[in-house]
Amino acid sequence: MSARNPGTELGSDFIKTSTGKETVNATFPVAIVMLRAIRDFFWKTGNKIGFKPAGGIRTAKDSLAWLSLVKEELGDEWLKPELFRIGASALLLDIERQIYHHVTGRYAAYRDLPMS
Repeated sequence: MSARNPGTELGSDFIKTSTGKETVNATFPVAIVMLRAIRDFFWKTGNKIGFKPAGGIRTAKDSLAWLSLVKEELGDEWLKPELFRIGASALLLDIERQIYHHVTGRYAAYRDLPMS
């Protein structure tokens, strides 16, 4: 699969920054290239390819930065789960902690979130 024609060679529905298991994972410079390739592909074909940043996204704040990048490069249409997903298993704990803080006014202790 090439960056100029994401998804066309293999019929992919999504392109992903990495497996999330490498030493260098999702980075903004690489993502911008990928997002612009997705946009160009859409303009040429009318087909929408999804985007999934993975690796190194650990906090709710990190995920908001990725959400903003996708919105700026591709628009609101790509913010749907069919076209944008974040590959970040470590992110769940931080989201749980942020919701807990919002509801209770304090940050959770580890015993407060047993699934973590």
